Amino acid sequence: MRLLWLAAGAAAFLFGVVAAFGTVPNSAEPVLSQTIIEQLAPRVRVAEGTGEVFFQEGRFQRSDTFALLLDRLGVDDSDAERLLRSDAGARVLRALRPGTTVQAKTGVDGDLRSLWFLSGRDTLLSVERLGEEFQASEQQAELSRQVLMKSGEIRSSLFAATDEAGVPDGAAIQIAEIFAGDVDFHRDLRRGDRFEVVYEVFHHEGRAAKLGRVLAAEFVNQNKVYRALWFQDANDKGGYYTPEGRNLRKAFLRSPLEFSRITSGFGMRSHPILGRWRSHKGIDYGAPVGTRVRATSDGVIDFIGRQGGYGNMLVLRHAGGYSTAYGHLNGFTRGLRRGMRVSQGDVIGYVGQTGLATGPHLHYEFRANNQQRNPLTMAFPAAQAVAPEKLAAFRAVADPLVARLELLRTTNLALLE
Repeated sequence: MRLLWLAAGAAAFLFGVVAAFGTVPNSAEPVLSQTIIEQLAPRVRVAEGTGEVFFQEGRFQRSDTFALLLDRLGVDDSDAERLLRSDAGARVLRALRPGTTVQAKTGVDGDLRSLWFLSGRDTLLSVERLGEEFQASEQQAELSRQVLMKSGEIRSSLFAATDEAGVPDGAAIQIAEIFAGDVDFHRDLRRGDRFEVVYEVFHHEGRAAKLGRVLAAEFVNQNKVYRALWFQDANDKGGYYTPEGRNLRKAFLRSPLEFSRITSGFGMRSHPILGRWRSHKGIDYGAPVGTRVRATSDGVIDFIGRQGGYGNMLVLRHAGGYSTAYGHLNGFTRGLRRGMRVSQGDVIGYVGQTGLATGPHLHYEFRANNQQRNPLTMAFPAAQAVAPEKLAAFRAVADPLVARLELLRTTNLALLE
């Protein structure tokens, strides 16, 4: 049966939710959290050969259960219960993610005829009624790609600026990750900083279905310009580079958290629990319990477990005699063990309050030959640049992206004049 997608009354697609972010120091402008209620397509009556049927759609919310969603879609209680107990229902539950728009076709009395949605694997998952049973099937969805260009100015935070510019949160996170080696989004943002971004959005049947990759970005921080271009070679190995071909990936990220605040810096301080002055050999990042902690560089797990005042701690050993330590963790990513290799940016644990800690935070240490150093003042080397034999292919991709950034910047400056 051909599935019908309704466009009437469809609202903008939401790409994600972010709970914490860096803000401009001493900003007088508050960062606002806004709840948006979207009007989805109404219940539509259609005449078919077997009588009248109704088409309706609903968004699966973060606080939803599958049963609650089926109720909003007008599905009869008995059919909802039958579907929930079936293999088809279990398959739907495994694929449903918050923000997914689900469409359903029901009879006059609410009997479920079919249900379908686009999964995170870019497949169309559908459930069809076969007598008194339900059967699920999945097929690859046909997606169309659109490239969007946006720009904005920082007044209070990166996310407030991207929200104002209509840039999805997922793209904002990518921007922060791309420039994480050069810009500390916890403490370096200033009012008047600005960004330009070129990114992909994929559509299915005219509906924005998912966010793609940031293809190019420019971030101006304290009048210093940073540019990044995505380049993927013939071996499918991709990364972000400057327009000259230098790799933006640093040997170490500036911060193990995507967004947070520094609560205690490197150096002498009065210990909050012991009450005496002592050297603080790391950086403390305040963040809610459960915030993801990333490996700041490729490395091997040298220690994972409980260690005195550090509480739950993980230590990574890196090339060149470097190591990093992550303390007071609430827990570790499942499956990690000593000797396992992890990559830069991998989630290795979650912020907690274990050990000697007065509140939830991450204690992060950067060590060179077992001596603690201040990671905020270290000059980290960059990864390998574009190889000479690949420069021609790089230029073919980079030049059009640079032209888009120039167009964005020129347009933005013209509006300011």
